[in-house]
Amino acid sequence: MDIFVARQPIFNQKQEVYAYELLYRSGINTFYSCLDGDRATSEVITNSFLLIGLETLTRGKIAFINFTKNLLEDEVAMLLPKEHIVIEVLQDIEPDEKTLRACRKLKKMGYRLALDDFVYDDKFIPLIELADIIKVDFLITDEREREALVRRIGPQGISFLAEKVETREDFIQAREMGYSYFQGYFFSKPLIVTSRDIPSYKLTFIRILQEIHKPEINFDRLEKLIKTDVSLSYKLLKFINSLLFGFYSEIRSIKQALAVLGEREIRKWLSLIALKSMGRNKPDELMITALCRARFCELVASRVGLGDRSSDLFLLGMFSLIDAFLDQPMAKILAALPIAEEIKLALLGRENRFQEVYALTLTYETGKWEDFSRYAARLGLEERVAKNFYIQSLESSQKFFLRSVS
Repeated sequence: MDIFVARQPIFNQKQEVYAYELLYRSGINTFYSCLDGDRATSEVITNSFLLIGLETLTRGKIAFINFTKNLLEDEVAMLLPKEHIVIEVLQDIEPDEKTLRACRKLKKMGYRLALDDFVYDDKFIPLIELADIIKVDFLITDEREREALVRRIGPQGISFLAEKVETREDFIQAREMGYSYFQGYFFSKPLIVTSRDIPSYKLTFIRILQEIHKPEINFDRLEKLIKTDVSLSYKLLKFINSLLFGFYSEIRSIKQALAVLGEREIRKWLSLIALKSMGRNKPDELMITALCRARFCELVASRVGLGDRSSDLFLLGMFSLIDAFLDQPMAKILAALPIAEEIKLALLGRENRFQEVYALTLTYETGKWEDFSRYAARLGLEERVAKNFYIQSLESSQKFFLRSVS
């Protein structure tokens, strides 16, 4: 059976990745019943720890794993290393004596417990007394209740995690209320301050992006732009001379490096390096996610009749978070970049073939399996192939981030 694993980062107050929640599905074209949830969780645990590897999925961070009532009572969690996991008690689990006994045993053994999608009810008091973390869904909980939960339960030494935090405004509000952890895609929707200018060093990279996406690249002008940033020059030469290319002789000049890459690869890798440089003081997860999306889109292109546009689809994934890198609206940024019109339309939510690939990427990334199946069918892509592409993309993005653009 194919097991589908997605992950969502969980951030701390400094916007550093604290953990990842692993999201699952039991198989192709099947969605959860209670039994499916038991089976899927068990098999994903096996695959995550033994086949894919937890390091690939979480980069050594903690893994939040949902546990059904049956799995809690069957003591499945005790097979896992307590240092690397947080056990999520699902919101629909009734806190009867058998469940509470299992949770108390886990707690005594040193495991951390989180209550998922928490809505207060007196019947949950015994679970609250065992919990380390309480997760609050910001989409379904109003502002008054979000704050009241922290005031009511926080003094017991419990940390709060804000789920489905979609905007930076939500993030700031949650942090001010006393939430310690945050989950959602707030980092890709920047808080726009109308008077904010793009810093001068970022303008250099925007000019590079503009230059490399013109119909014909002017190598002399591009070389001059690259040379204005010593760090960028170093990174480009380091990248070309890395084991990724394996040249017999060392590349010593910017112009030589550009000639070796060729226009197609220049557009791809200079976009990547420029984006990484613009991401100073941004969470590492931002760049890794952009890299993962880029590689995933590129791999999918070869299987859905868009092989000749694979570089454009790589750029689609790469630029999908450029609004967060620059703290500017996506539409404003795209208006200044001469990239393919299909990329612009897809990033702005307009329907086209590129947008379908982008939507497939996002639905897998967020574990929205029903939508994922629909887009995979529309593209004519086997879901198990997409799953393998996702794992490949995770591995390559993390390796590239560590070795080539650090």
